Amino acid sequence: MIKLAVSGCAGKMGARIIDLALSDEDFRVVAAIEAKGHQAIGSKIGNIKISDDLSVVNLADCLIEFTSPEATIEHLNACVKYRKSMVIGTTAMNDEQKKIIADSARNIAVVFSPNMSIGVNLLFKLAQEAASRIPDYSVKIIEAHHVHKKDAPSGTAKQLAQVIKDSAGKDVSDIQSIREGEIIGDHEVIFESQWDTIKLSHSAKTRDIFAKGALTAAKFLQGKKSGLFSMQDVLETIKK
Repeated sequence: MIKLAVSGCAGKMGARIIDLALSDEDFRVVAAIEAKGHQAIGSKIGNIKISDDLSVVNLADCLIEFTSPEATIEHLNACVKYRKSMVIGTTAMNDEQKKIIADSARNIAVVFSPNMSIGVNLLFKLAQEAASRIPDYSVKIIEAHHVHKKDAPSGTAKQLAQVIKDSAGKDVSDIQSIREGEIIGDHEVIFESQWDTIKLSHSAKTRDIFAKGALTAAKFLQGKKSGLFSMQDVLETIKK
């Protein structure tokens, strides 16, 4: 059984991760973390008291993180201190923060991905395959999210662009970002030539796809002592 800590536990993602973990016999939730001063501090989720004390990370085997970049680095340092694995789904990380994650992964096992959805990571693979076979096509990426999302383009769109660049050897200069209503997350990659149009797309129906992916990543890390992994690594281990 994996002892789990969840950061941002009172938020939408954190709450869903905990709910799904509580119904999964492979997990036992042992710690719920929120930011200092948060109104949920001291209340309980089941029999777990919500805390801002990062020493509770020591109770767990793995911490799942969907918060801000600054909080993520702080919590990463706690995981390194206590030698606990970490699943990071936080977006809008800058290059310096990404380097800190990579350096920390020399001491602990980390899955870091801009999108924890298994379906989106399959989209990455399909886009990579397409870009490698039709490198002369022009490429456009369109992504849509809710009005509360702070970063644009999304981390997923940036990753799609990087995958395509690595495969086709050219930058994706046309990325369109839409912020409307409560859209959970839509991504479309359009390959265009004078002869035809090829479209690859993914649309999230519920945030549970990200929560389920994060829990799958936590299972993937079980038994690993160190290393930086992506959801592509996790995807490779899922049975066909």
